[in-house]
Amino acid sequence: MSTEGKGGNNKKPILKGYTLKELKDFFSSIDEKRFRGEQIFNWLYGHLIDSYDEMQNVPKVLRQKLTELTGVIDTLKLISIKESPQTGTKKYLFETLDGYKIESVLIPELKRTTLCISTQVGCPLDCKFCATGLMGFKRNLTAGEIFDQYKFVTKDLEEGAIKNIVYMGMGEPLLNYDETLKSLEIFSHDLTKGIKLKRITVSTVGIAPKIIELADSGLRVKLAFSLHSCFEDIRSKLIPINDKYSLRENLQAIRYYTKQTRTRITFEYVMISGINDREEDFKELVKLCKSMPCKINVIPFNSLEHINPTGFSAELQPSPYERIEAFVQALRDQNIVVTVRYTQGEDIAAACGQLAILEDEEEKPIKKK
Repeated sequence: MSTEGKGGNNKKPILKGYTLKELKDFFSSIDEKRFRGEQIFNWLYGHLIDSYDEMQNVPKVLRQKLTELTGVIDTLKLISIKESPQTGTKKYLFETLDGYKIESVLIPELKRTTLCISTQVGCPLDCKFCATGLMGFKRNLTAGEIFDQYKFVTKDLEEGAIKNIVYMGMGEPLLNYDETLKSLEIFSHDLTKGIKLKRITVSTVGIAPKIIELADSGLRVKLAFSLHSCFEDIRSKLIPINDKYSLRENLQAIRYYTKQTRTRITFEYVMISGINDREEDFKELVKLCKSMPCKINVIPFNSLEHINPTGFSAELQPSPYERIEAFVQALRDQNIVVTVRYTQGEDIAAACGQLAILEDEEEKPIKKK
């Protein structure tokens, strides 16, 4: 359960991030009726309240009691919003109660608008094509902090504007498994209005035991797997944790996931010149895709120049546009479902793989609507 100010002296509980059962248990612990937990759950996640005073069907005396017993309602502070003049992509900068910064990205599309949310402050995995990994790892986010990214962005938009959520922002969701799962439980509940579980995708670079746990959780969430190469040695060079959880082990877990959940896996494939866009890469990818229900998201590699990468990361270059087009068409000729996630928000460092907190990140205060 969340507490205010990690590392601080204030240990008041923060209810944002509690599941329905946890809220009911909380009210039992303070000698209140358990049904109050359902009411508060609905106000927190259905109505997206900013204050206990907004809880119209909760007695004033109980609202005062909650104000005294618990910490703040919101777990994040919105610091700034950057919007791409080219694509309309928006990058939201948040600050946690203990002073860390995280980012979320809103991706506008013709038929749907997608919110990309973070699950960690930074990332411990050091994927060579990802800016977040290069900035290092601070801590996991709580379920409340994961949810509040959705809350703040929702309040910045027209009601119902967000059609999809992808856990593809900063961090590896399955290394923050418990809080990620709690946030999914919150989103999946009928009292949480606005987003349904079938509209949510969790992305992972491959934590095989947790893929199996997620498959057995009963939550039929969509799963996206960061593949990027079908060869163990190349994948280990791009994604160092592949040495611990090999591609072979992850593919076994993914096959289990597709059977348990009866869903189709999405393979994410960032195209990097001379690394994974060769003829042998194509042949192995076709072989893999024909072995299970899946689709491929092809992603042009986005520049990491804004964080001044070194070593192998500094050597990476995007595949030429013509090569990407030929690669995609060849896959489609094999009756494989492919989408191309063309770069959106690169001009504000909000494109896939570019999220990172820089020391000079702009911090303009946000005026409440």
